[in-house]
Amino acid sequence: MPPREPDTRRYHSTEDFNASYSGTPPWDIGRPQPIFLSLAESGELRGRVLDAGCGTGEHTMMASKLGLDATGVDAAPAAIALAEGKARERGIHARFLVWDALRLGELDGPFDSVIDSGLFHVFNDDDARAYVESLKAATAPGSRYFMACFSEREPGDWGPRRITQAEIRSSFADGWRVDSIEPVQFDVLNEAGKVEAWLARITRI
Repeated sequence: MPPREPDTRRYHSTEDFNASYSGTPPWDIGRPQPIFLSLAESGELRGRVLDAGCGTGEHTMMASKLGLDATGVDAAPAAIALAEGKARERGIHARFLVWDALRLGELDGPFDSVIDSGLFHVFNDDDARAYVESLKAATAPGSRYFMACFSEREPGDWGPRRITQAEIRSSFADGWRVDSIEPVQFDVLNEAGKVEAWLARITRI
């Protein structure tokens, strides 16, 4: 198989993501993704939790309801405003910040657990490398990163780019241990209702 061509495309700008929240984007299902709810209920999330690319905050609030110290960050101000409104309505204490995911090291970390539901796959190659370094700066040895992303098993070319297991492993080869990668599905608001994804459990070493 020939080597993959480097991906330098910009998929969406912050303005694009912000504008998407004027309606209901397909990833905003109004509840936690079942794959992350299962992680939470099984006790895999612990300590201080960072929800990177939190959108309207469902996973941040999920962690907070478990008694965890939860912070959600997103570059889209409209998403953070919606997340804060949801938290107020539900009486949930969680912190939300408009923040660049490539600057996570400037937050008041380190974080013990990081949730990434559909963020990694929006980056091109250069930004993905910067994001991994940003994650490293926001965590400490023993911290765990839980990432769900579109998989190459999803047909078509709509939505974000497809990520292979090999790309996940190569992206987290330095300073991390990839504990597992398993096939899962995202719930989405489209006709199919599901998309093929990978769930990766990764430990900072």
